[in-house]
Amino acid sequence: MDRLRPRNREVFSGFTNAEIEKMENFLKEPKGVSLGREFYQKLAGSFNRSTGRAGKPVIKWTEIEGWFQARLQDLPQVPNSELMIPRCMEEVMQDPSELEFEARSSKDGAWYDVEAFLAHRFLSTGEAEVQVRFVGFGAEEDEWINIRSSVRQRSIPLENTECSNLNVGDSVLCFQERRDQAIYYDAQIVEIQRRMHDIRGCRCLILIRYDHDNSEEKVRLRRLCRRAKS
Repeated sequence: MDRLRPRNREVFSGFTNAEIEKMENFLKEPKGVSLGREFYQKLAGSFNRSTGRAGKPVIKWTEIEGWFQARLQDLPQVPNSELMIPRCMEEVMQDPSELEFEARSSKDGAWYDVEAFLAHRFLSTGEAEVQVRFVGFGAEEDEWINIRSSVRQRSIPLENTECSNLNVGDSVLCFQERRDQAIYYDAQIVEIQRRMHDIRGCRCLILIRYDHDNSEEKVRLRRLCRRAKS
C-alpha cells in the first residue's frame, strides 16, 4: 500500500472579481494585514452582505484563509527564505505556553520578557510580525515585532559556576544599569579578567561591548544572561 500523503486543501475559486481585488489590496498595504481567524470572519461577513454576492453561495471564513495562504506562498517577489519563521517560533501561533520568549522593543532597542502574543500578520514583503504584550506593561505599550529579527527564546541568567564557560567573542544579554533606566541589551564579550571566587560568588570582571551603541563596560557575571540558541 502506498504511504498516505498529506491532503492539500484546494483553494476556493468562487470569489467575485471585486472580492479578489479587495483581498489583493489588503496584501499591498504598507503595514501589512493582521491575518487571523477574526480577520477572516469579518471579511467573510462583509463579502456575504455585499450586493455582489446576492444569489451566490455563502463564503466561509476558511475559504478566505485558504486564499490568503496560497497567495502569500505564490508571491514572486518574496524569496522562500523570507517566509521562514525561526525554529523557536514555530509553535507560537499554536501554543506558546511551553516556551518563554523575549522581544526587542523598537522604541529603545532593549529586550523585554513577553507576557503574551496577541496577534500575527504577514507584511506585503512576506515578513511575519507578531503583536506582543511585555511583562509588566499595559496595552498602551503593545508593539508589532518582526519575528525573525526581534523575537527569541528567553535568555537565561548565568550561574556563578558558568564563568569558566565564557569566551571572548561570545554573545550575551547584559543588564545595563543607569541612573534613569535599567534594561537588557545585547552585547559581545571583549575581555575576561578571571579571578578566584569567594563567599560572594564569582568575582571575575568581564568587559563587554554593547551592540546598540558600541559602548564598553566592565561587569560582573550576575549581570549577564546566556542567549538561547534559535
